[in-house]
Amino acid sequence: MRAFLLLLLIFPVLELFVFVRVSSAIGFFPALLLIIAGSALGVLVMRVAGFATALRARESLQRGELPAEEMFQGLMLAVGGGLLLIPGFISDVLGLLCLLPFTRKLVANRLRRRAEEQAMRQRAFQDDPFQAQPRDSGQRPNVIEGEYERRDK
Repeated sequence: MRAFLLLLLIFPVLELFVFVRVSSAIGFFPALLLIIAGSALGVLVMRVAGFATALRARESLQRGELPAEEMFQGLMLAVGGGLLLIPGFISDVLGLLCLLPFTRKLVANRLRRRAEEQAMRQRAFQDDPFQAQPRDSGQRPNVIEGEYERRDK
């Protein structure tokens, strides 16, 4: 929590420092135009990415698959667009990194590996790991479907 608070306090100062350095190198108005162009690109990415993610998710649902990968790609695009919306050069660079396909795949693989490790650790601390075995015998559970009505006297 302290690291997040420290980052929250330092990030605007770093953005301002980088803006002053860039504006002293290329001029104030070109630097300001770059910031505005980055925000406009962020708005465009947010609009297009949301629509494209919804279409890809719908296609994978029609194929009978879970759209986990498509949703993650859409999340990364939304984060990238959001970072582009924030005025500043550091956030723009981070947003552009989120938009690149190979960085999205790299982050997806890292998160998948981390989730698998987490699942393995949780399985290691189960009471009886052999208790929940899948049913291969083809037996159906005893389920009686119906409706009921409660009548109190």
